[in-house]
Amino acid sequence: MFYVQRNAQGELARVEATAFAESTDTLPADHLDIQAWFANEEAEVSLKQLKQSDSEMIRVLEDLIQVLIEKNVINLTDLPVAAQAKLKGRLNARESLSGLSKLIIDDETGLI
Repeated sequence: MFYVQRNAQGELARVEATAFAESTDTLPADHLDIQAWFANEEAEVSLKQLKQSDSEMIRVLEDLIQVLIEKNVINLTDLPVAAQAKLKGRLNARESLSGLSKLIIDDETGLI
């Protein structure tokens, strides 16, 4: 049994396994509204996981492109102009930030 709160349109706004002050109804676990609520929640969790991994995946793709270029499998100029510009911009940004790594203490010789 789940405790639920509905909005003005009658849609589920909150679902909890334990009672809460704002709950307006209870529904069994096999109720269609409960199943839809948790299916939607599961989709949201999956989307969050994908979004969180996007930056990591971008870095993987950048590294892959760099390896392919270094091995002469492709040339940077084989890519569309917009992709070339984005890769160059990210490379420049990474190179400018690499100098900051000297400020971090790794072996107590850095400044921070």
